[in-house]
Amino acid sequence: MSEPAWLVWAREIQAISQTGLTYATDPFDKERYEMLRALSARMMTAGSAELEDTLLTLFSQQDGYATPKLEVRVGVFDAEGRILMVREVLDKNRWTVPGGWTDVNLTASQCAAKEVWEETGYTVHITKLAMVLDRSTQNHHPPEGFSITKLFFLGHITGGKATTSVETSEVRFFAKDQIPQDLSTGRILPHQIERLFAHHAAPQLPTEFD
Repeated sequence: MSEPAWLVWAREIQAISQTGLTYATDPFDKERYEMLRALSARMMTAGSAELEDTLLTLFSQQDGYATPKLEVRVGVFDAEGRILMVREVLDKNRWTVPGGWTDVNLTASQCAAKEVWEETGYTVHITKLAMVLDRSTQNHHPPEGFSITKLFFLGHITGGKATTSVETSEVRFFAKDQIPQDLSTGRILPHQIERLFAHHAAPQLPTEFD
């Protein structure tokens, strides 16, 4: 694991507390799980710049059995083999490939196509699941309070035109040797972009995972 130990431990404590509060019936057990939830928030506060009250509120909003959150990212290429990227407003206009959290009542590939449309103005046909990666194993992602599984798809354009949105301030294609340096590293890393290029060049490559 590439993440600091305190983050891994705090995340596990949060998951234990969330699952425990879901199934516990004894009031004293519930109180102990609430104490664990508060402890996980304090641990994350001590190890990062997050505010304890903010984290505790976020954790309190989670219920049910604790599972990883699911994120989709899409490598969309034009006829020249360039990859589609957007400037992410929420991350100081840094660059990423289109994507976001999955939505209920949509399949993962439908969510991927939806994110591309919303963030870039292009409609796409999803052609391949290239990678299924645990965010914590990827090195250099900023610390995150929750476990996240990242699904990387490939897709080709079927229509539309480059259009920014409330989430994106610029939409552009980049060749492999022209990828911007100011990446939104919470969303995409350089080696992940390299692998998307590799899968685009060789669609027969097997899906990468873990």
